[in-house]
Amino acid sequence: MATPISWAQHVITCDLCDKPTQQFCNNCQVNLCVDCVSKHVDKQQFLTHDIVPYTKRNIQLVFQECEFHPHLRCQAHCQQCDVPVCIKCFLCNHKGHDVVGLSNIVVNKRKEIEKEVKEIETVIIPRFQKRKVFIKAKASKCTAKYEELEQETEKHRQLWHDKIDIIFDKLGSLISSIKDNNLVDLETQQRKLISVISEMQKTLIQNKEILKTNRVSKITNYKSNLPKYRNIPPDIDIKIPALKTNTFQDKELTIELGKYKATLTLVTLSKVSYVCLRELIDKARVIVTIPTEVKPLLRVACVGADKVWLSGEKYTARCVDIHGSLQDTVETSCCGLCPFDIKVTREGDLVYSDYGSRCVNIVVGHNMEETLINTPRDWKPKGLCCTRSGDILVNMNNGTQNKILRYQRQIVVQEIYEDEDGKPIYSSGKWMLFISENNNDDICVSDLNANSVVVVGKTGRVRFRYDGAPAWRKRPFTPRQIVTDSMSHIIVADVDNDCLHILSQDGQFLRCVENLETPCGLSVDSEGRLWVGLYDSGVVKVIQYMK
Repeated sequence: MATPISWAQHVITCDLCDKPTQQFCNNCQVNLCVDCVSKHVDKQQFLTHDIVPYTKRNIQLVFQECEFHPHLRCQAHCQQCDVPVCIKCFLCNHKGHDVVGLSNIVVNKRKEIEKEVKEIETVIIPRFQKRKVFIKAKASKCTAKYEELEQETEKHRQLWHDKIDIIFDKLGSLISSIKDNNLVDLETQQRKLISVISEMQKTLIQNKEILKTNRVSKITNYKSNLPKYRNIPPDIDIKIPALKTNTFQDKELTIELGKYKATLTLVTLSKVSYVCLRELIDKARVIVTIPTEVKPLLRVACVGADKVWLSGEKYTARCVDIHGSLQDTVETSCCGLCPFDIKVTREGDLVYSDYGSRCVNIVVGHNMEETLINTPRDWKPKGLCCTRSGDILVNMNNGTQNKILRYQRQIVVQEIYEDEDGKPIYSSGKWMLFISENNNDDICVSDLNANSVVVVGKTGRVRFRYDGAPAWRKRPFTPRQIVTDSMSHIIVADVDNDCLHILSQDGQFLRCVENLETPCGLSVDSEGRLWVGLYDSGVVKVIQYMK
């Protein structure tokens, strides 16, 4: 049996007061107690009321009272005037107008609202919740990355401080040593002078006593020390070294003290000759070979120093470490296709181009995916490049033409497709462009349709083209993935000639890295090593080619 409290919670009260409901107005759909029936009827005396016991109520639509005919309800809607109308309105002011029953409108509106409710519940709210989780994960990862950056900065600060401390500790020790030597010399001379002065004072006393005596022998035996006393010891030449500092063209800092000299030098690329570069890269060697299950292997993208993302002809991207151990797997939303290109942002997140859906997606954390860019109509994304500044370069292809768009977030800030004469920079064709940004902001492109490398400046002006001829290969130059490194080398995979071409930033051929069977994927890690993905075997080779 229900308690009084629980029973009270289920009592349905009158809509006009707080008493229990006993009656119900079907026309107005209002709960009424016995005392409020007359109040309700009097309040809307021009309308008809169907008062029944509450248990015999009929749930139905409540039509509003007509503004012009208070005794009637508006059960229709004039489409021409866009107002509710009653039967008299329809016969008078709205005669001949297109009028629709409000019951039909309510049915359609309810369907519309139900559809909206369903979309909000099943699509929009989950999408917002997914975005919330995505942003939370991104914020967490961003915080972790900045903490790593701060820690690394502090480590280098301490390292630099240690180097500076070594220099200035040496200077302090040298100053202390020179000072001690000078003070010892001065104190030695001072002791000598004190000794001579003491001796002269004794001589004065003796001479004064001789002057007073009348003894002939003491006077005749006197020997003068005056010549000795006249020779004052020479002054010691104390040379206090000067501290000299110099800054040479903001590239070299020097500090000198006597014969000691310390130099801090900022080495710039312009000071390094091509001969020196050749000596560095001639020592290229494979240091790690990583077998993978991705066959054929199309793309590689390094994460830091010891991990790499891989993709092939399936829609799955895999992350392995330098030992070949699987670290992560991402099921991309490429609808059965493979990502056309994959890259890693400066924050370490995976970005890929979804050709079928015409978008560029980013993966933050574990399989938390979001669309970064929706490409223009009739253009589909292929090659990608994540720049140092955080921009994303996207190769767009419409089946016959190629161009490169620079995105800042979701806004296009640059388009590269024509030279200063209005001619296409990139060759017509369906094949994609591989893209990399160099240290001097050049945009380096591997153009598969022309089998050439095209390098344009930051403004989009063509600087040079490279067709592989200087390398003297047996087969035609077939460039694939292209990268640049910390020394501004341009490195491109030549899949048919089983090698890599290495160029200077100005397009001068430097050398080839040989004996790589079908190199297709290419990336540079944070230690300056090349990770080369071999198309047929699915093997990744890590190559040390610079000191």
